Parts: sequence; C-alpha cells; structure tokens
Amino acid sequence: MYQKILVAFDGSDTSKEALAEALRLARLTGGQVCAVHVMEVLSRLGMGLIYIPPDLLDTYREAATQQLETARAEAKALGVNCETQLLAPENVNESVAECLQRCAAHYGAQLVVLGPHGRRGVKRAFLGSVAEAFVRLSECPVLLVRGES
Repeated sequence: MYQKILVAFDGSDTSKEALAEALRLARLTGGQVCAVHVMEVLSRLGMGLIYIPPDLLDTYREAATQQLETARAEAKALGVNCETQLLAPENVNESVAECLQRCAAHYGAQLVVLGPHGRRGVKRAFLGSVAEAFVRLSECPVLLVRGES
C-alpha cells in the first residue's frame, strides 16, 4: 500500500504540511517519497509571455533546489527514502497540474500528496487552483493536506 508517494513541495507552509504527511505515510507503509518542485518560469499575460531574466531564473532554481534538499534532509532524519526532482513544464501550454501529472505517471506514484494554497474568491478564479486541476487529471489517489487556518 502506497509504496511510491509523490509530494509537491515549494517551501510554503501548506507544502510543508503535505511533506510531513507524506513522510508519515511512507514510514507507516515502508514506502518511499519523491518530493517535486515545479518551476513555473513563464507566465501568460494576455497574448504574450512575461520574460524572466536568466539571473533571476538562476536564483529561483537555486532556491527551489535548496527547498528540495531541505525535504530530503527531513526524510533522511525520519529514515524515509526520498528522491527529489526539479520540474518545469515542457512548453508554455502545459500547466503546473499537467506537469505534476506527467511526473506522477513517470514515477509510478501510487499516491500524490498536495498542500493546496487555499486561495479564495477572485484570486482563485483568476489564478486557478493547481490542486483542483490536478485532482481532475490524476490517475492515482490524491491526498489534499490543509494547512492551519
């Protein structure tokens, strides 16, 4: 049961809660965890894309890599086998949810753990919900872990 658990980890409070839950489950099942961070480097704005300077992109990549190393260290401290992956959408049309689904399928995830950011109202309508979109796409069970309110 749940030998391969994928967790989306971006360093936010809700993703920290999701990581903690994924690690608890992996310890209980003797499973392993794959912590992933999706680098959303291109943003659609009207008909165009926002340009991100290479040095800013490098800074973002370094921060994401450090967050994943933190996740790996937490897993190691608990005796859980954990690999990490820094992901990016394959093209400008692939959403974060689609990127996560592609990774989950490739990894062979038996469970995906997400910490939804809990945006409400206009922010949610404008930005969409990665967790909601992922649940619709997922080919395996999904555990949504709410942060403290």
